[in-house]
Amino acid sequence: MKKQMTNWRWWICVLLFCATTINYLDKQVLSLTWKDYIAPELHWTDSDYGTIAGFFSLFYAFGCLFAGRFVDWMGTKKGFLWAIGIWSAGACLHAGCGWLTMQIEGIESVEALKALETGSAAASAVATVSVWLFLICRAVLALGEGGNFPASIKTTAEYFPRKDRALATTLFNAGSSIGALSAPLIVPVLADWFGWEMAFVIIGLLGFVWMFFWIFMYDKPQDSKHVNQAELEYIQQDDAASVEEVKPAQGKAIPFLKCFRYRQTWSFFFGKFLTDGVWWFLLFWAPAYFSECGYTMQTTTGKLLVFSLYTIVTVVSFGGGYLPKYFVENKGMEPYAGRMRAMLIFAFFPLLALFAQPLQNLSVWFPAVIIGLAGAGHQSWSANIFSTVGDMFPKSTIATITGIGNMAGGLAAFFINKGAGMLFDYAAAQGQAFTFMGFCGKPAGYMIIFCYCAVAYLLAWSIMKTLVPKHQPIIQE
Repeated sequence: MKKQMTNWRWWICVLLFCATTINYLDKQVLSLTWKDYIAPELHWTDSDYGTIAGFFSLFYAFGCLFAGRFVDWMGTKKGFLWAIGIWSAGACLHAGCGWLTMQIEGIESVEALKALETGSAAASAVATVSVWLFLICRAVLALGEGGNFPASIKTTAEYFPRKDRALATTLFNAGSSIGALSAPLIVPVLADWFGWEMAFVIIGLLGFVWMFFWIFMYDKPQDSKHVNQAELEYIQQDDAASVEEVKPAQGKAIPFLKCFRYRQTWSFFFGKFLTDGVWWFLLFWAPAYFSECGYTMQTTTGKLLVFSLYTIVTVVSFGGGYLPKYFVENKGMEPYAGRMRAMLIFAFFPLLALFAQPLQNLSVWFPAVIIGLAGAGHQSWSANIFSTVGDMFPKSTIATITGIGNMAGGLAAFFINKGAGMLFDYAAAQGQAFTFMGFCGKPAGYMIIFCYCAVAYLLAWSIMKTLVPKHQPIIQE
């Protein structure tokens, strides 16, 4: 009798899910506290926050470029440990920025800090110093977080056959939605009870807890005592499928600069560059957007708006992994072709963003639902675009290519977050003189950004399909 297959690969997927959840919790602490908790103390403007959010994305882009190569060089187990250890330390460091600003500026109490007149030289000095301190902490956080997706995608390629990778990626990538979903329920409560500083510390410590489980649970499948022969054969079915597949799976790592010679690399690069900024904008600015509508994160409605948004993202985006699997198993499509068809479907979801600002005048719940559906489209798109790397490149180079793509996404996120902050401040200052599609002032600024969000995915899909029209794996001699 054939021995029943173990399912250890799904426990590894659970670990990846937890890491991604922690990753996004750490990202979200600032976006949920800056407007209503930190800005009144440190006198930030939208432009100040846009600078911090934008440069975080830039640091993240830089970290991704090298984190992928680092994970391929160090190995999945050690590389992931280094990544989460660094970003968790960076998350905790944010807690000291307010105190250190007070020491540098010679301010004795938080009450005196808040009492500074907005726009005064003293308030401007506090804002400038605190922004620089937060930028340092965000740099540490970003450099560590840059390793999460390269390590996770590499782990997925190690533990899942090609046909299951989009599903596995969808499941662990759901951690980004769960992190964003739970953050508005957890972070403001922590900030209310213990102060915004402790919110950073408590959330940051979760990463160190995760490291304990990773040390004892992860090994490569062929070395894991929890993976039996039946499961190992299932995991490695692509390697045994054909001679053509053996070389990509087992070949030596492609030299870093040589990666840029392949159209497959540029397909992934542009797919991430054109779309990741949309997700990061929604992630970093949604709480501020609802605050502008009159519902701050200190109100129950404000928390429920963000919670509802990410509930929609989480529930709907699960289809991102099942749809390509359906095309492969039920329609007989090749995995890459099925993945691209699914991505085209998901690329239409963000078109709904065109209606977010117009319908906001009827009810703030309309943009919450619309942004949620657009975000679900992104998450479904994201799960599949990550899986295209495993379709094309050797396992030894997957983290490197993932890092390159995440670097592209980080660059785009820098431009959209920094640009959004500058745009919103400018639009607010111009008031009725700044118009776009019937909106004036800051609402016009949001409408401009929503228009880009709407068309980005269809543009990205068209470029990817042009560069790599069909499955073309890299054969490394």
